[in-house]
Amino acid sequence: MENFIVSARKYRPVTFKSVVGQESITNTLKNSIRNNHLAQAFLFCGPRGVGKTTCARILAKTINCFNLTADTEPCNECESCISFNQNASFNIHELDAASNNSVDDIRALIEQVRFAPQVGNYSIYIIDEVHMLSSAAFNAFLKTLEEPPKHAIFILATTERHKILPTILSRCQVFTFNRIKVDDIAYHLDFVAKSENIVADADGLHVIAQKADGGLRDALSMFDQMVSYSGGTAVTYESVIENLNVLDYDYYFRLTEFLLPGNYGESLMLLDTILSKGFDGANFLVGLGEHLRNLLICQDAQTLNLLEVSAGVKSRYQSQSHQWKPVTLIQALEIVIRSEQQLKTSKSPRLTIELCLLLLSRLNAVVEEKKAIAQTDNSTIQGNKPAVQKEAPLPPQPAPTSEERRPVINFRGVNPIKTVSIQSHINKPGKEDELEDEKNRSHSIIEELPVNPVNGEMLLECWKKYCEELRTEGRNSMYGNLTLTDPVLKDGTHITYVLQNESQLKEIEFEKPNLLGYLRKHLQNYNIKLELIKAEAPLKNRPFTQDEKLKAMEEKNPNISLLRKKLGLQPE
Repeated sequence: MENFIVSARKYRPVTFKSVVGQESITNTLKNSIRNNHLAQAFLFCGPRGVGKTTCARILAKTINCFNLTADTEPCNECESCISFNQNASFNIHELDAASNNSVDDIRALIEQVRFAPQVGNYSIYIIDEVHMLSSAAFNAFLKTLEEPPKHAIFILATTERHKILPTILSRCQVFTFNRIKVDDIAYHLDFVAKSENIVADADGLHVIAQKADGGLRDALSMFDQMVSYSGGTAVTYESVIENLNVLDYDYYFRLTEFLLPGNYGESLMLLDTILSKGFDGANFLVGLGEHLRNLLICQDAQTLNLLEVSAGVKSRYQSQSHQWKPVTLIQALEIVIRSEQQLKTSKSPRLTIELCLLLLSRLNAVVEEKKAIAQTDNSTIQGNKPAVQKEAPLPPQPAPTSEERRPVINFRGVNPIKTVSIQSHINKPGKEDELEDEKNRSHSIIEELPVNPVNGEMLLECWKKYCEELRTEGRNSMYGNLTLTDPVLKDGTHITYVLQNESQLKEIEFEKPNLLGYLRKHLQNYNIKLELIKAEAPLKNRPFTQDEKLKAMEEKNPNISLLRKKLGLQPE
């Protein structure tokens, strides 16, 4: 039986050109070799499986190659390259610092550095997981690293740069390896599949690439797993989803189709199906947030490239994104993020997720309702009053006396009506009775908007209700701006609200029509006006008087005032 070689080893890059996703680093290293500007020590840092140790070996091989190609790549034909390919090179030394991290191990390395290379110009020392060295080992290595022999080059590799001593970092040329892009990983997986004569689905390879989280080695390990699962013939999207326990894109596309018209029943049933298959609720919310984020970035041509999915899935995202408004998607993302935070401390995780879906299913309806209310209130304010339904005529009423003749509010209609008197004659001496009769005959009913009296408590209660509706909709930023202080009512109709800075003032200016319409409607006073004021700079280091302190305490707790009066206490 032939020994199986995992893809991560079998297709490990042997030239700079074959390194995946690290072009900026490989180009810099090639230029350093070409111009003979090699540093005495290199530090390769970055997440696991992105090519740090691979690039270290390629660099060591290329430095000692006798016949570099025109593209500054090793020739693979000279004595140095052949011995390296056969793992028989005496000029390249590797040390695993995870298991050789003592002072004695570093001292043995220092003794070895003294000897010149047998073949080639340099002795290269690759120390992997260098952050595992002890502090004493680092200190013992410091002097050699600072002043090595001309023939010695050190290449250090680590996944945790923050654990490296600053004195070591300052003596190295640092290269930071990035996570590999999803498209680059998927392209490399496709190359491996074709090399192995395996039929691979593009969507399935993209799922593997996303699951790898930027690590090519992890992606190749999962690819081998999928090949074994399918019997070594094909890698399909369905097999990847089933074997890696990944939520299918189709679940989220179906869910958002249910959420858009507010079909919360189907949404909850789909959630039950997902949880019954063993998927974790937290992962479900993370995937839902990513799905909504993808819908949002699909609505702008500039951000479309940020979508790291296959072409088929991208077209589905573009099609569904047009059904949602950007502001609705942003509010939906805020709800999902808040639910993720609540899920960490919730004693009923499923209920938290279900509440999240209920809020999302209601989101579109709330936005439309608020828009309709705002349009109705604005049209009413501008004088475009809705038609009033005609009522049956009122029974005849006795003529009011002169003392009773004052404006009367009639609540029978849809809109309140107000009775006023119209004087059609000029007052003349001796004509009082005639004028009184004329007033009674000529009085008419004129429709007016309600102007009910409002006090500070009523205003504050209505203001807080509006803020709570904002928080329910997920508009936390606006909620915070409208709860900084309390609104102040002057002259019964003039409301002032003080803000701390210009940015808050500009943000609430956009919300002002909706807020003003809400207050007028619920307080039944259409003479209300709202003025936004930017606060002046507070006085610095001004001491408070005893009366001011007492007044502030009584405002927070009215019982203090009652207690002070009963006991006859006065401030000193």
